[in-house]
Amino acid sequence: MTEKLIVSVSYGERGYVGSHPDLRAPVMALSLDGLRRKVKALLPEEAVVVLQLDRGARLERDRRRLTGRPRPGYRPSA
Repeated sequence: MTEKLIVSVSYGERGYVGSHPDLRAPVMALSLDGLRRKVKALLPEEAVVVLQLDRGARLERDRRRLTGRPRPGYRPSA
């Protein structure tokens, strides 16, 4: 049976910060994917990591989506 671990995520000056009682200390990363990988590395292989973003983290994620590079496979129409 896989264990689902819900990690609370906030955004601060140094990037995304994830916390959960099962983690020894908060985990920091510059991207959500990096945060997910770091948390996954600290847990048993069977665990499924679910990131629960607070308002600040959601706003930063959306800002990066809107102002960042185009998504893979995107081709503007000519």
